[in-house]
Amino acid sequence: MTGRIAGVVLAGGRGSRMGVEPKVLLRLDGTSLVERALRRAARQVDLLLLSSNLSPAELGHPACPVLADSLPGFRGPLAGIATAMEFLLASHTDVGWLCSFAADTPWFPRDLASRLAHARDTADKAAIAVATSGGRRHPVFALWPVTVLPLLKETLASGSDLGVGGFQSRFGLTCADWPVGDFDPFFNLNTRAEYEVAAGRCIGFGDSPEHIG
Repeated sequence: MTGRIAGVVLAGGRGSRMGVEPKVLLRLDGTSLVERALRRAARQVDLLLLSSNLSPAELGHPACPVLADSLPGFRGPLAGIATAMEFLLASHTDVGWLCSFAADTPWFPRDLASRLAHARDTADKAAIAVATSGGRRHPVFALWPVTVLPLLKETLASGSDLGVGGFQSRFGLTCADWPVGDFDPFFNLNTRAEYEVAAGRCIGFGDSPEHIG
């Protein structure tokens, strides 16, 4: 791998299944989901970005650039990744890689970027490194070369295959796997029931209990 690694926290989910919008402003242990994600990602990368169509004021004035989708309409995580890559290619040409994180996953690993980079370095032909756990792939948690931007923009413009996993399947992939143990580090919040589970996990443990990262 050549070039520095930037990170983007994807905070554009509309929260329709949660019954509240935007869900990234929901709080766990007194901290919003987006704030938690930024805190966990910040030390993993050389430069951190936040993908959100909310205003900086609504987000609590984060100490990093806030990038609204460059494409109109709600186009999902790929639009946020493309916008982040556009930003990097325009103003940070020494960055060769983008690590993506989801804001609705409160305990994603603190070593995500480094382990994905190691997986990419040790793979023969893989272009993208993706996180896995419990036999499942987590496409949003990935390390991307910024050189995929032209194909990504073409895909978004065509309106076809807007799923992150589907787009990644066009490239060689390598995976970094995390054990699940008592709690899957990629447990994410899509429903009110899942939010209640996460809130229960915080009681008595705070942000980073040893058994969940």
